[in-house]
Amino acid sequence: MNLVIVESPAKAKTIQKFLGNDYKVTSSYGHIRDLKKRDFSIDLDNHYQPIYEIPDDKQELVSNLQKEAKKADMVWLASDEDREGEAISWHLCEVLNLEPERTKRIVFHEITKSAILAAIQSPRKIDMDLVNAQQARRVLDRIVGFELSPILWRKVKPALSAGRVQSVAVRLIVEREREIENFKAEASYRVTGTFATLDPQSGQPVLFNAELSQRFKTKEEAMAFLKKAASAQYKVSDIQQKPIKRQPAPPFTTSTLQQEAARKLHYTVSQTMSIAQRLYEAGQITYMRTDSVNLSTLCLNASKEQVLKTMGEKYLETRNYVTHTKGAQEAHEAIRPTYMDQQTIEGSTAEQRLYELIWKRTIASQMADAIIEKTTAEISILGDKNDVAPVKDEMKFIATGEVIKFDGFLKVYIESNDEELEAENEGGGRLPALEAGQNLDLQGVDAIERYTIHPQRYTEASLVKKMEELGIGRPSTYAPTISTIQAREYVAKSDRPAEKREITRLHLDVKTGKVSSKTNEETYCNDKGKLIPTDIGIVVNDFLTEHFPEIMSYNFTATVEGEFDEIAEGKEQWADCIDNFYKLFHPLITTTLDERSDHKAGERILGKDPKSGHTVSVKISRYGPVVQIGAADEVNKPQFAALQKGMSIATITLEEALKLFELPKDLGEFEDKTVSVGIGKFGPYIRHDNKYISIPKDINPHEISLEEAIQLIDEKREEDRRRILRTFTEDPELQMLNGRFGPYLSKGGKNYKLPRSKNLEELSYEECVEIMNAADASTDDSEKKPRRGRYNKKS
Repeated sequence: MNLVIVESPAKAKTIQKFLGNDYKVTSSYGHIRDLKKRDFSIDLDNHYQPIYEIPDDKQELVSNLQKEAKKADMVWLASDEDREGEAISWHLCEVLNLEPERTKRIVFHEITKSAILAAIQSPRKIDMDLVNAQQARRVLDRIVGFELSPILWRKVKPALSAGRVQSVAVRLIVEREREIENFKAEASYRVTGTFATLDPQSGQPVLFNAELSQRFKTKEEAMAFLKKAASAQYKVSDIQQKPIKRQPAPPFTTSTLQQEAARKLHYTVSQTMSIAQRLYEAGQITYMRTDSVNLSTLCLNASKEQVLKTMGEKYLETRNYVTHTKGAQEAHEAIRPTYMDQQTIEGSTAEQRLYELIWKRTIASQMADAIIEKTTAEISILGDKNDVAPVKDEMKFIATGEVIKFDGFLKVYIESNDEELEAENEGGGRLPALEAGQNLDLQGVDAIERYTIHPQRYTEASLVKKMEELGIGRPSTYAPTISTIQAREYVAKSDRPAEKREITRLHLDVKTGKVSSKTNEETYCNDKGKLIPTDIGIVVNDFLTEHFPEIMSYNFTATVEGEFDEIAEGKEQWADCIDNFYKLFHPLITTTLDERSDHKAGERILGKDPKSGHTVSVKISRYGPVVQIGAADEVNKPQFAALQKGMSIATITLEEALKLFELPKDLGEFEDKTVSVGIGKFGPYIRHDNKYISIPKDINPHEISLEEAIQLIDEKREEDRRRILRTFTEDPELQMLNGRFGPYLSKGGKNYKLPRSKNLEELSYEECVEIMNAADASTDDSEKKPRRGRYNKKS
């Protein structure tokens, strides 16, 4: 009997279908052993040897695998082909005490019958270089986490943690936010002229737009130009038509798939990897953690057949892409469908959409270039009829147009990008027929005030792109890194409301020669789903950057990744790599721990409280960002107030800080009971008769009046009246309520769904009790059932 061990039950199920009864495929559910969770687990005196343990929840699994391995004639280790997968196989060998002569390692980058059978025909031994590269990463990250985190507990806030790659990713986001804060928008006037020429076929005038080659810094300069433009003459001084070839993007790597799925499908990086994992384990795509853009000969031939069959020979251009990423590793082929003749698959909507994206990108990579004809016309500005000299040699109107002559790969796929360019800067469609020396009629000129745009905040997709450019992390680490920095609340993915500003628009009426001026309001910087550093993230970043500049540098992090690659290729010993790092890192830990400071990291002194004369400061406390009045060593205990949403310890002013202490306060009496306003964990509220009413976002809690508060109380009472459908005299605690998803029963903090078939008005108290008892019994039964094991995802 042959025993095949993979790391995922879904993968096991797919492979079992391809192998006969002589093979039994089972799963290890990820790693069967790891470093201890709450222990350092690194033997510093023994060449940094990791101390592994089998977790309690894996003991039974390991016991079962040992029994199966003893019964097997041959054990085939078929975990993924990357470093993490190699380490899983090595741990299985070690823990199950597998005999070398009865153990074989097989790898494949797609789960198809042909790939599995080919792998069995060419087994190999476990690659200890790949295992050691994985161990080096694990050990180094454990050292950083366990030695840095206690410093953050003492210097910043308890329960914080730090990671090597995660901290550098946070630094990227913090530095981008500071670029934005320091950015000064500069205004200029963009001038666009509308011209007319006669269509040679119809004889009708055709209008087109052209942009002035120069922008004006002031309104006065733009106004002066428009006044001169009214009497000027315009002539086409040069016209160029050139074909442009646009090439398709290479097939997907892990990084580009994450980026494109975020742009086109709005998936998070973690969602993309989770869906891709399911597609891979179902045998629908190749391995999804890869730096490579190469395609197998099999895929090239299958793609060629598909293009010829569906679009014809003129759309075909077979391409062999070469991977240029430094340190490219993991799998050896791009992410692609396993069967190119399957344009769609069965599965969830999310799986179908991601598969379609991968299929289109792969097939487009094997298609012909798109041919685009780009036309550029230069329009000289001459003086009036008696003056043929140009107004300024360097000042011209430029008109551009693009026409797709042959769509090529664009017939299937167009790559997206992260740049949010102004649409007005992009070329238009086809220009009318123009000739050099041709005079043109000016129909109008507009000069619109435009502002420079600050650098864009990172999205998950653009952060992955930046990390890849800098060599930070590898395909298997992008998703967990981005998830971790959000889970630790160093970074939040949130929306920033659009800001508004006034812009000036000047318009030249050619007929009258008059220039009019109009002021409009525009919205800008409407950031959605962007990564924004939290106060805690900023303080931790600043602290680590100050005390551990080497560790936080982008070059150092990329260099370490390069050393891992060297270990994987057998060119460096993993213990030497760790030793070099530790000798640099540990002295910094000791020095930082010994430093004394009168203030906590990130603390700012805002000024004095005019009432008490005590110092007002803002800092990170055990419970998050707070304003503090007074100090612990003064006679009176210090006062604290939490920062509200939208506030930052970096920008809050003394006036804003003192306002936080104005609440809670009493507004007056209503129905002989006090009405007060305050701010709690869930935002601003009105309190009356021991009941709390949320204050809407458009009402400032510091400025709300008693009359407005009473109106909110009345509105909440009316809402509650509509919500309560029925009460029961037999049990005052039992209520029938109208909820978001329909009517339900509520008692003692528990909710019970009502059957749709029941007439709610005729439902008796006894029937309600039966419904609740049945629901409670069903819950008890489900809790007694054993829980299924879950495949431990790679980190």
